[in-house]
Amino acid sequence: MTVNDVNGTALPSSHRSARAPRLFLDAGLGADVVVELDKAQANYLGNVLRLKAGQPVLVFNGRDGEWRADVETSGRRGLALQIRTQTREQTTLGRIHYLFAPLKQARLDYMVQKAVEMGVASLTPVVTQHTQVTRINHDRLVANVIEAAEQCGILSVPEVRAEMRLAEAVAKLPPTCRLIFCDEEAPEPDPIAALARLDAAGEVAVLIGPEGGFDENERRFLSAHPGVLRLALGPRILRADTAAVAALALVQGVVGDWRDLAPRAG
Repeated sequence: MTVNDVNGTALPSSHRSARAPRLFLDAGLGADVVVELDKAQANYLGNVLRLKAGQPVLVFNGRDGEWRADVETSGRRGLALQIRTQTREQTTLGRIHYLFAPLKQARLDYMVQKAVEMGVASLTPVVTQHTQVTRINHDRLVANVIEAAEQCGILSVPEVRAEMRLAEAVAKLPPTCRLIFCDEEAPEPDPIAALARLDAAGEVAVLIGPEGGFDENERRFLSAHPGVLRLALGPRILRADTAAVAALALVQGVVGDWRDLAPRAG
């Protein structure tokens, strides 16, 4: 659970007992709005966290920013939230899109959660020649995205797109979006040097392949895509879920919003 005070400010570890839980609500948010909770959310707040009437919760919906709400009883053993004041204004999604070959469930859950924490704007499962998992539980992906957003404090919830074949997923990228294709055979072994050649202001799509790698025909297809960047991920063979975290960290650090936090000279 995210460690925040009721104003959305990160708390030091010595104050963790004062934290307020964060909850995603699929409802409009505004001062004095009352939102009835569904059974799952009421059970989580009332039975798992054992919150009582009047205790604070931080809520967001991906559109209206983050708000402080108070728990209220509603009907027979039901719960509602009384929205009080806005704690943070809405932020926009990032500009990094994540395309990935699906993995087996536990590792897929991990990969999706980490991609959300790393600040991606969208997630697209991509079926390739060597993809081992071709049936995707879309609802579970969405649930993992929401849970990760609740826990890591972000306000914008990434879009989860339906699975696509590789060629279709690449064709649907915006014309100005640069495709970063993670490839152990990339001609430039230094990933930071390779990323430094990208336009730091444009959209990018990061593509991670399956455990068995890309088929040679797929590699040729991707290499022929206009503006593609083949990105090496170091001298070791990485599992697909590890490669996802490594690639997204590199992209965020060199051309993403991590770079935006760095002090500028002068």
